[in-house]
Amino acid sequence: MSPKIYLNRIIIILIFQCSVILLIAQGFQLQWSENGNSYYSSSRSGEILRYDLPGMNSTPLVSAKDLTPTSSKEPLRVNGFSFSEDGKKMLIFTNSKRVWRANTRGDYWILDLNTKQLKQIGKDMPESTLMFAKFSPDASKLAYVSQRNIYVEDLASGKVTKLTSDNGTKKLINGTFDWVYEEEFGVRDGFRWAPDGKTIAYWQIDANQIRDFYMINNTDSIYSQIIPVEYPKAGESPSPAKLGVVDIVSAKTTWMNVPGDPVQHYIPRMEWMPDGKEIMIQQLNRKQNESKIMLCNPKTGAANTIFSEKDEAWVDAARGWEWVNDNKEFVWTSEQDGWRHLYLISRDGKSVKTITKGNYDVIQTTLIDDKNDVIYFMASPDNATQRYLYKIPLKENGKLEKVSPAVLEGSHSYTISPNGKYARHSFSNYYTRSMTEWITLPDHKPLNPEDDITKKFDPSAKEKSNVSFFKVTTEEGVELDGWIAKPNNFDPNKRYPVVFKVYAEPASSTVTDSYGTAGDYLYTGNMAEEGYIHISVDNRGTPSPRGRAWRKSIYRQLGQINIRDQAMAAKKLLEEWKFLDPERVAVWGWSGGGSTTLNLMFQYPEIYKVGISVAPVTASYLYDNIYTERYMGLPQENKEDYDKGAALTYAKNLEGQLLLIHGTGDDNVHFQNAEMLVNELIKHQKQFTYMPYPNRTHGIREGEGTSEHLRTLVSNFLKTHCPPGGREVRP
Repeated sequence: MSPKIYLNRIIIILIFQCSVILLIAQGFQLQWSENGNSYYSSSRSGEILRYDLPGMNSTPLVSAKDLTPTSSKEPLRVNGFSFSEDGKKMLIFTNSKRVWRANTRGDYWILDLNTKQLKQIGKDMPESTLMFAKFSPDASKLAYVSQRNIYVEDLASGKVTKLTSDNGTKKLINGTFDWVYEEEFGVRDGFRWAPDGKTIAYWQIDANQIRDFYMINNTDSIYSQIIPVEYPKAGESPSPAKLGVVDIVSAKTTWMNVPGDPVQHYIPRMEWMPDGKEIMIQQLNRKQNESKIMLCNPKTGAANTIFSEKDEAWVDAARGWEWVNDNKEFVWTSEQDGWRHLYLISRDGKSVKTITKGNYDVIQTTLIDDKNDVIYFMASPDNATQRYLYKIPLKENGKLEKVSPAVLEGSHSYTISPNGKYARHSFSNYYTRSMTEWITLPDHKPLNPEDDITKKFDPSAKEKSNVSFFKVTTEEGVELDGWIAKPNNFDPNKRYPVVFKVYAEPASSTVTDSYGTAGDYLYTGNMAEEGYIHISVDNRGTPSPRGRAWRKSIYRQLGQINIRDQAMAAKKLLEEWKFLDPERVAVWGWSGGGSTTLNLMFQYPEIYKVGISVAPVTASYLYDNIYTERYMGLPQENKEDYDKGAALTYAKNLEGQLLLIHGTGDDNVHFQNAEMLVNELIKHQKQFTYMPYPNRTHGIREGEGTSEHLRTLVSNFLKTHCPPGGREVRP
C-alpha cells in the first residue's frame, strides 16, 4: 500500500520556513541561501559550513562550540536547520523523535549568528514535543506545535502564548494532522505564518468521531498495553477538517467558511497568497474525483471557488502551486488532456493556458524560475523507466528542450538553486553506480571538470551487467516494461529458478532504470552468484509516466487488473524464455507487494509455486479510507469490487509454499490483515509458514537483530522451496 517500505531507500524532504528548503537525502544535508549563490551543509564534525558557488569555497558559519549549550559538554546534534528572513538567526532542530513515518517531533534552539547566543525554545514543554517551529517574518517570534496545539513565543521576553485549544481531548488536532492525512496526503506541518506576521493560518482536524484501532504490546511489560491509533478504515467517514486564522495577540480564531460537508471532503493543501490578503486551498471530495481551488478571506472567512476539475477515476492532491507573472497567475498540474501537464491559471480562474503539451507526462516540477521565464521539470517521453531534466518557457506554447546530456541514458535527479544558475546533479542507470556533480544551468556544464559525469560514464559497462531491461506483450495485447537479472555464468541451455519482485499498486513502481533497482531485496547472499533469475514487471495502474489511461485503468480494479497483468506477463515469459524453470517460480513483495504476492499465489496457483508476503493488505476494506477510496471508490457502493480484489476471497486456492510475515505493531497495515488470512487458510486446511514479529511496525526494523533475522528467514525459505542453480533441460 502507501508505505513504500524497501530496505534500500530513504529520501526525506522536510520543508521549512521562508524561501529555503532543507533537503536530507542519503545523508547529504543541503540548504540554499536565499539568493541561490551559495548553500549550507552540516559536516560530520557538527559544524555548519557555507559553500559559495561557483568556486565551492567553504566558510565556517557555525562551529561545534557555537552549538554547545552552556549546560552541556557536547554540541547539539543537528537534525535540521533554517534561517530567519533577515539571515541573522538560525533555528536548529535537534533531539528528534519519529512520529509515524518521519522524525518531526523534537527540540528547537535559536542561535544568534552575530552574538553566538544559543537559546532553547519551548523549554518548559515536555522534551521532544515541539514540531514545525517557524520564525515570524520579522524574526521577533517563533511559532510551533506541541501536543496538538499551536503556541507562539516572543523571542525577546520569552513569553509563550497558547493560540489553540484541544477542548480537553487529544483528538482535536491543531497545526498538524491525524495518521491518515499524514500517510496519504503527505502533510505534517499544519500551520502557516501570514506574510505580515500578525496571524497564523492552520488546520484543525477533529478526530473525535474516528474510531481507534487498537494494537497490543505484549512484550514490554508483564501486563499487555493497548496502543490506540486514530485510523479510519475504508468506508468510514474522514476526520472533519477546518481552516482557521488565529490572531497571535488575542488568540482569537476566524474560521474559513469552506463550502461542503467537512465530513465528506478533504483539504490537502493550503498556503497564503503572496500579498497576504487571501488564503488559497485545495478541496477534494470524499471520492477524490473532484478538485476545487478556493480563495479564502482571512478576515471574514468567505471562500470562493476559482477553479475546479473532475475525473472519472481520481484527481491527485496538489503537490503545491507557485504564483508567477507578478502574482497574476499560478502554475497548476493536471491530467485533463490525458497526460500530466503544466498550466497557467489566472487569479480569478477564468484563464487557463497550456505550458506543456504532447504525449508525455511531467513527472515532477524541479524549479519554477519566474524571473528568467523558465520551468525545469523531470520527464521521459521515450522511456517510462528513465528520468531526464527538461525546460520550457513559462508561457503558452513554448519550445520544449531537454537539458540532461543525451549520452547519459538512465535516471537523473537535480537540486536546483533558487536563482536557477546551479544544481546538484546525480545520475545512475542499471549498470552505473550513482555519480554526482555540481553544474551550471541552463548549459549543464560541470563546475569542476574533474567531476564531469559524461567523462566518467562508461557505456561499455552495459555489456558486463547481468541486468537488462525488456518489454513483454501479454496475450491481451498489453505491453509492459520489466527488468531481468540473470545468474553469473548464465547458460541459456539450462533452466533456472525465477523470483518475481512485485509491488504493482498505484503508490510505487519497481521498474526504473537506476542502479540497484534489481538488487537482492531481502536475500542474505547473492542471488546471481547462487543461480537465481530475478525479474520485475510494472503493470497497468503503477505510477509510470505512461499517461492517465495507464495509471487510472486500475480504478475499482485493485487486486484484479494489476494481478492479471503480472500473471500474464509471467506466463508469456515462461513460454518464450526456456531458461526459466516453470517448476521453480517464486514471487515476493512487501506491503502492496505483499498483497500482490498473495493474490498471485491464490489466483494463479498454476504459475506461482512459492510466495513470500511481507505485511500485506489482505482485503482493501481493512486499509485506510483515503488511499483505498481514491483507487477503489466507496465500499458501500461497489462492495463486489472489493471482494474481487481481496486476497481473502481466494485463499482457498493456495497450492504452493507460502511464507506470511507481519509485525504485530504495524500501525499502517494492521496485524489484523494477517490474522484474518490465517483464519481463512486454516478454514480451508491450507498449510503455510507464518512469522509474526512482536511490536514491529510496517518496516519490521525495530529491535536488535530484526533485519538480519528477517532476511535470513526469507532467504532460507526461498532456498528450501525454490532451490537455486541451473538444471539441465530434460529431453
